[in-house]
Amino acid sequence: MLNSSQVKICCISSYQEAVLAMRYGASALGLVGQMPSGPGIISDDKIKAISNKIPSQIETFLLTSQSSASKIIAHHQKVNTTTIQIVDALQKGTYQEIKDALPTTKLVQVIHVLDENSIQEALKIAPQVDAILLDSGNPNLQIKQLGGTGRTHNWVISRAICEQVDTPVYLAG
Repeated sequence: MLNSSQVKICCISSYQEAVLAMRYGASALGLVGQMPSGPGIISDDKIKAISNKIPSQIETFLLTSQSSASKIIAHHQKVNTTTIQIVDALQKGTYQEIKDALPTTKLVQVIHVLDENSIQEALKIAPQVDAILLDSGNPNLQIKQLGGTGRTHNWVISRAICEQVDTPVYLAG
């Protein structure tokens, strides 16, 4: 059961946008690294510059499309956000490797709500991360869509995930 709501504003592209989002109640800011598609991509230097100015009570999310633990760690070390949002499946290495290398950084794994299989994927991954984020991307396309699609995903499946996992869940959209 949800006992508190928080708002994360994604695709922040400047410190001025971050300030505006915080003024209107954002508790977290999404900073989009290199992606195969989608909106809001900014350079690692810009992500670092923005995240370094954000007050400590506001979470900063690096959205990374890297899919190996070592590359995710290296990407984070360039930008130093409070949280890593992994927008693609982890293909090489483990979440524990990332946690061991970055013990103060939270891990959020995106689950692309495509069909009933998304429930099992969420149940498997949830105990290994600090939170999951349900989104409407499609990593199975020739050019992967890893978020920012503007599409609504299947809320029935999302609800089933929320009811079955003990890990906090973010709903994109």
